[in-house]
Amino acid sequence: MCLIIVKQKNNRLPAGVAKTAGFINPHGLGVVWLDTFEITYHKSSEYNVLETSRPFIAHFRYATVGKIGLDNTHPFRCGVQKHEYLMMNGTIQGLGCKDHCDTKVLAQSLGSIQRHLWKQELAKHLVRFVSINVRNRTFQIYNRHLFTYKDGVWYSKDNVLQDNLIAVYGTLKKGKSNYYSYLTSSKHVGSGKTKDKYPLLVQGLPYLVEKKGLGHNVVVDVFKVSDSTLKDLDGLEGHPNWYVRKQIPIKLDKSGSELMCWIYFNPKDIKPTDVLHETYEPQPKNYGYNKYGFSNFELGTWKTLPYEYDEFEDAIEEDFNIENEIPLCIDCYNDLEHDGFSNYHCQSCGAWFKESEVAVFNP
Repeated sequence: MCLIIVKQKNNRLPAGVAKTAGFINPHGLGVVWLDTFEITYHKSSEYNVLETSRPFIAHFRYATVGKIGLDNTHPFRCGVQKHEYLMMNGTIQGLGCKDHCDTKVLAQSLGSIQRHLWKQELAKHLVRFVSINVRNRTFQIYNRHLFTYKDGVWYSKDNVLQDNLIAVYGTLKKGKSNYYSYLTSSKHVGSGKTKDKYPLLVQGLPYLVEKKGLGHNVVVDVFKVSDSTLKDLDGLEGHPNWYVRKQIPIKLDKSGSELMCWIYFNPKDIKPTDVLHETYEPQPKNYGYNKYGFSNFELGTWKTLPYEYDEFEDAIEEDFNIENEIPLCIDCYNDLEHDGFSNYHCQSCGAWFKESEVAVFNP
């Protein structure tokens, strides 16, 4: 993941950007101060060093390759080129190992390549780079077309520019299934309800219908999201061909304030017999036995497996003792490894999670 911020002027970052960057990328912060070209290294939680008018280039790390610590915090010296440093946002397959991140390995190899060939070499990788020469007091952005430029600042990713308010009422609500895939990096503003009444149908999935005044003030969660996250949500909801995104007023629970938020409507027909809901709570899976074996009852469907009761019960006790299970990746369901701090890493898909995002069983 990671993030590079290049702020050349004596302006300030938008409020909350540095804090969001530190939250999303918790594994180290490196800063090149452009007024002195001094390099300092920090914990990501020390993001407030960037709440200044001083110009800088900053790198927040989200570890995908290599252990977490100062040794793998960007920028890295480029081999024998003592005055050249490199930082990267992205992952290069085949570089790095358990101890050393891929950027550190790449920076070491760049030192043996003539300087005028660096652009050609780095262009081979569809990721974002910045090189810094602390002697000449210069820097260079590579693959600039992959960066976002806003208000005089370059961002290697736009996920910290959370300018869109969106209200969600279904599987995107905090703690629900799609929240973990789409909104964990977005700021949760709070819970609330639609200012006006709308019909919410729950027919396996939730459907909010744009018939104002009918139904209930629907319970929602409000998030601040980036343009790219909003685009991803549009893809998930099939906007504008399946669900349609529109803005409506939302009243927050705690503050009572009113916000205009995007929300997704579905053009379903409402029948007189339909039950209209105030909130969506997915039906939990209920597991049990019948005389034919182990069965799963979910949303009215009873499915049986071809095992005799006694045989499968023994297998359950032997192989599915949940107290002996370690946490699983919520993306690919492979085993997670604890990093010794407060995070878990999946060796299979490379994802990182906070302890609060995975189920940890303590016998």
